[in-house]
Amino acid sequence: MKAITYNKYGNPDVLELTDQPMPKVGPGMVLVKVKAASVNPVDWKIMAGYLDPVMDLQFPAIPGWDVAGVVESTGIDAPHFKPGDEVIAYGRKDYVHGGSFAEYIALPERLLARKPESLDWNESAGLPLAGLTAFQVLKRLELAAGETVLIHGGSGGVGSLGIQIAKALGAKVIATASEKNHDFLRSLGAEPVAYGEGLAERVRALRPEGVEVVADFVGGNLSTTLEVLKDNGRHASIADSDVEEHGGTWMWVNPVGAELQELADLVDGNKLQVEVAETFPLAEAAEAFRLNMEGHTRGKIVVTVDA
Repeated sequence: MKAITYNKYGNPDVLELTDQPMPKVGPGMVLVKVKAASVNPVDWKIMAGYLDPVMDLQFPAIPGWDVAGVVESTGIDAPHFKPGDEVIAYGRKDYVHGGSFAEYIALPERLLARKPESLDWNESAGLPLAGLTAFQVLKRLELAAGETVLIHGGSGGVGSLGIQIAKALGAKVIATASEKNHDFLRSLGAEPVAYGEGLAERVRALRPEGVEVVADFVGGNLSTTLEVLKDNGRHASIADSDVEEHGGTWMWVNPVGAELQELADLVDGNKLQVEVAETFPLAEAAEAFRLNMEGHTRGKIVVTVDA
């Protein structure tokens, strides 16, 4: 099969389109014919070697954890899906090797969810990692109806989904972004504020009493978080471990198919949408990585495999 691989740590120049063996499909596993895979910052951070101290990797590595595709076959004792089923997954395994930037990927059945009927393949590929990240952070923070949450990084892939999930939970949302993205945040149901110097004052102008919950999806916002958080408020970050020293939670997304199915159901209930910024064919995956590394896109960057 065709796959994007790298044989050493580095920048996107190490990515190559190569021929690789078909994945083996063991007990409890499902072989998925990939339609689309989305790029996440963790993909290039792993590729650069930044996560080498905490994650095992086997070269040649096929990057990618987000996937949307069609079940090709199932292994022994994988009763919940059958060939032809359209599925999505956050396909993080125990070590980095056989990722989603390939024509096929084998995954444990427990990671899969059924593809939302109302999304196309590219949008569906953008949902799993970003959606589960936002979902699990807000659930861990026990965000409740009527509370106000401040979301740092509202226009990014995780933040934009977090806004919508918070609204679906009945919460009020304030979200940060550059002014060019404020109309986008309003369209999702958030009150926008510009990030940068004076952020705490701008949030306090909207909520003088402070907010109950803060979800930081970009990092570098701890001081602002503490300034605007109510007494006994809850906060978490996916990018700043220092929150743990101030009563917050530092989180890493977990691959849970049942929770991903909840997100897919929210999509088909018209409560969640996925924005795709740009798509690239598999052979141009390196360009997709470069664009993601710039960090200025609104929505997801997707690689199409079997368009």
